Amino acid sequence: MPHFRLATLSRYLLNGQLRSRGCLHARKGARSQASQIKSLFRTSPNAPLIRTLHTETAPPTSETSTQGHVPLRKQLKDEAKKQKLSGKKKKKNVNNQVVDGWELTVGIEIHAQLNTAKKLFSSAATSFNDEPNSHVAYFDLATPGSQPIFQKETLLPALRAALALNCDVQPVSRFDRKHYFHWDQPSGYQITQYYEPFARNGRIVLQARDGIAAEDGESVSIGIKQIQMEQDTAKTLAQPGEVHWIDFNRVGVPLIEIITHPEIHHPATAAALVRKVQTLLNAVDACVSGMEAGGLRADVNVSVRRTGTEDSNTPLGQRTEIKNLSSFKAVEDAIIAERDRQIAVLEAGGVIAGETRGWSIGSTETRRLRGKEGEVDYRYMPDPDVPPLIIGSDLISHLRDTMGELPDSVVDALINDFGLSSKDAMALVSLDGGMRIEYFWSVIELLRSMPLSTLGAEAEADAKACFQLAANWILHELGRLTSERSDDPAQDLGFSPDGSCSRVPAQHLADLLYHLHTRQITAKVAKELLWAIFRGHVPSQYTTVKDAIEKENLYFTELTGDEYAALADEAVKSQEGVLKQFADANTTGKPFPQGKLMFLVGRMIRLGKEECIDPKNAEAIMKERIEKVYLPRLSS
Repeated sequence: MPHFRLATLSRYLLNGQLRSRGCLHARKGARSQASQIKSLFRTSPNAPLIRTLHTETAPPTSETSTQGHVPLRKQLKDEAKKQKLSGKKKKKNVNNQVVDGWELTVGIEIHAQLNTAKKLFSSAATSFNDEPNSHVAYFDLATPGSQPIFQKETLLPALRAALALNCDVQPVSRFDRKHYFHWDQPSGYQITQYYEPFARNGRIVLQARDGIAAEDGESVSIGIKQIQMEQDTAKTLAQPGEVHWIDFNRVGVPLIEIITHPEIHHPATAAALVRKVQTLLNAVDACVSGMEAGGLRADVNVSVRRTGTEDSNTPLGQRTEIKNLSSFKAVEDAIIAERDRQIAVLEAGGVIAGETRGWSIGSTETRRLRGKEGEVDYRYMPDPDVPPLIIGSDLISHLRDTMGELPDSVVDALINDFGLSSKDAMALVSLDGGMRIEYFWSVIELLRSMPLSTLGAEAEADAKACFQLAANWILHELGRLTSERSDDPAQDLGFSPDGSCSRVPAQHLADLLYHLHTRQITAKVAKELLWAIFRGHVPSQYTTVKDAIEKENLYFTELTGDEYAALADEAVKSQEGVLKQFADANTTGKPFPQGKLMFLVGRMIRLGKEECIDPKNAEAIMKERIEKVYLPRLSS
């Protein structure tokens, strides 16, 4: 099947622009979707030369972009520190997937915000970063006389999500009213698809590489009961003094709710399923953002029952629901905590109450929020103002034909065609919402057009090695540019869905990797060049990577064989004890002391000019000198 990039899907779904027509209050000069991306850091073109790049200090970034926001990773670290100081030791999740004598059963409901330009039943623009209450139509506020008008554009990403999850799309579906009263729902009811959803009977297969529990073996299949379209609620902003501000920009934003069957029996597998769903939704450009950004939320239903009883048909235990989990780790941790709570209650002779519970990052226990509402409490009824939704088979066929490759196919290709490990392949596909893998394809396309090696039997293997090098750098070396070890941790790389990167353009990285793979530069020089590209010195000071190499005289000039030998002789001086271990291994038949060999090679690199030494050649010459020169001397 053809490989469609996310940018193509975005243009297909959104036409590249958000509209605000029909709103009560719209800002003048509505911004396009692209203009909402935060501005990237720019460096001065008069920065120091390439050899001193790693000592630069980045100018301060805008305070408004990070003020008041604590990253999820920092929250988890702070909570871990508190747990350590309290002296409580928490059992590792990998060893806490089962409890003897008990069976855990989990069903999951995933709510995902659809990537659409309009709301579900009004032409107001979907907005997540604009001024509060700037994109609100009359119907969003339940103004008397206003009517819901289904926006057909919202159906496209929902259908793509259903197809990616192997669901059967229903030719006719209907909307219902789910009644409840809260300040975040102006009409007093939510329009959803409870009785006749647009998609049913899906299935998602999780493999060991997806991170499922070891107890589930190599793979597990989880059924999807249904996927329904529904409205989101307003956003509540808590203020001091029991005051709440309400932002109605989010009212009516289209959601899909993905409801699984209760077929999950291990916490790690539940987290893996949510992660896999997010990856699939990103791959088909159906979801606005991931869990950490608030575009996807999970509710889990947890129950336990005893095992080993005479009656094999023992019914499932009373379930409780944990609402609004916002990270994969929270899904796993909350399920473990609720499982253990229910087991403790039952073993003490208590009864599990059907209720809704909450979870906070770093907690060890779930907390009661309210009693669990049932179908009768919501008073479901068909919505009389919204007609049935009829979906043509030609539309389904067209969307299925243009779906392109899904993540599992891409991961398989990375493993089989490029020789990546399953861990690296999974990371490459999932990082940056699928944009990093698009960047990888852009770099590979450029490398294929370069003369990587001479024609011959080794050409294919040589090209494969270069592509593996590209994957390693895109995964690890690019990550180090914005890691905590960097002096500029707040700056992102600026990936785009079309496979471009504003901070490290694909052409520059491909040029750098070409010179590294063909041994024209060393790895150390390549890392300095990457830093120069990230800082904007290429192309501000140097037009291309090749220009930087030539102007700074960074080409790799390797030592001669005699120079390597002289360096090896210098490295073994005063190392009689190390050489004796080689002699002992030679006479007693013990394994060759490879670690000691690498120790001596390290001395060679430190004593010589690193930019002139090939570590593999240095290792080969040192081993040859040990066997042919130093060991005979010791035995004589």
